[in-house]
Amino acid sequence: MIDEKQLISKITWRLMPFLGILYLIAYIDRQNVSYAKLQMVDALGMSEYAYGLGASLFFIGYFIFEVPSNLLLDRFGASRWFARILISWGAVTVALAYTQNATMFYILRFLLGACEAGFFPGVLYLLTLWYPSVYRGRMVGLFMIFSAFANAIGAPLGGVLLDLNGLYGVAGWQWVFLVTGIPAILAGFVTLLYLPDLPSKATFLDDTEKKWLKDRLAVENSGMEQNAADGFKALVNPRVLLMALCYIGFPLAAYGLSYWLPTIVKNFGVSNTTNGFLNIIPWLLVAIVLYVVPAAADRAESKTPYIVVPALVGAVSLVLSAVIPDHTLQFVFLSIAAAGIFAGQPVFWSLPSRFLQGAGAAAGLAAINSVGNLGGFVAQNVVPWIKDATGSTIAPMFFLAACLVIAVLLVLVIGRMVPRTPRPEDLGNSGAARVK
Repeated sequence: MIDEKQLISKITWRLMPFLGILYLIAYIDRQNVSYAKLQMVDALGMSEYAYGLGASLFFIGYFIFEVPSNLLLDRFGASRWFARILISWGAVTVALAYTQNATMFYILRFLLGACEAGFFPGVLYLLTLWYPSVYRGRMVGLFMIFSAFANAIGAPLGGVLLDLNGLYGVAGWQWVFLVTGIPAILAGFVTLLYLPDLPSKATFLDDTEKKWLKDRLAVENSGMEQNAADGFKALVNPRVLLMALCYIGFPLAAYGLSYWLPTIVKNFGVSNTTNGFLNIIPWLLVAIVLYVVPAAADRAESKTPYIVVPALVGAVSLVLSAVIPDHTLQFVFLSIAAAGIFAGQPVFWSLPSRFLQGAGAAAGLAAINSVGNLGGFVAQNVVPWIKDATGSTIAPMFFLAACLVIAVLLVLVIGRMVPRTPRPEDLGNSGAARVK
């Protein structure tokens, strides 16, 4: 007789810390430009807007290669494909340390997006192969907690590395790229040896555990066969298209805030190192809500409130941060906004797996993420433009709040289109009953 909770715990301890560490490395490498920017703009003679354009080209490369990358993951397996992703993006990050001009910066940021494309949706797809649906929200939350840790670690790390300016003749912004790029290359080789592609190939599960998991997932996936084989068919699924459009608001607000937060804090008149340590605070708060909110949502029949309410709190906090002149209160509301923006995202990502599986899930998850992450491109161009147009580093928060509210309205529509999560009583004790 299988102890379900014990089995899920066993899988979680084997997979989630490792996947989380990979995401931590990815997120630091994605966000390191927000700290390098504090010196790199002057070093290369770029305007704020030009730098924002270069930083945002990451999302164009990401958008173009996201779906093909996830379909290749389905074909070659997670260990080999994730290793390729890690090694290539690490090499490009190191190359960014040797940027000579704006054109080179643009090319390398585009290549970084192309190299990393497929990692985040690849992990989401991997979770559909390892976890019954009732656990996926929590697992995505656990996975995304490492993005908060990445910001918390990256913040003081970026500040300290900037303050190494001139050490061994290397500029501080160059140290940022060198120190954050090498771990990705090393992690790529570890991934080849550590990460199992499928439960059926996992040496840490016995045959009985593998069979139970296979049967449970087969029951949950029954009725979704039409979405499984043809990955490209999922790309024209109306629910996938609407979710992709909806998701734009979340990365837009998240990247707009995380990219611009060090600049806002710098205007408080603090040093680079102090700036970095202050930026730990919002991401610790994000880590807490990324655990609490998805866990609560997994116990609830209706998931929509767990996406909508945090996002609305985030939007209101962004507005308050822009209208209250006191720097301390601004920082408090920006921290609450960060928590609100991130808290409901794992719950959002639990929705596509209710109607997608197989190659359809690989393609559909990648499509939603790739289109949604165009919000990052918009944010990293529009936020500096608003700052240049208004002369205020806080004015862009109004724009981010408006985008978040639009996303909330679309979530309410999607909530009516996606089937509910099957309850344990639908599946029976063994998971052999057919889901109604």
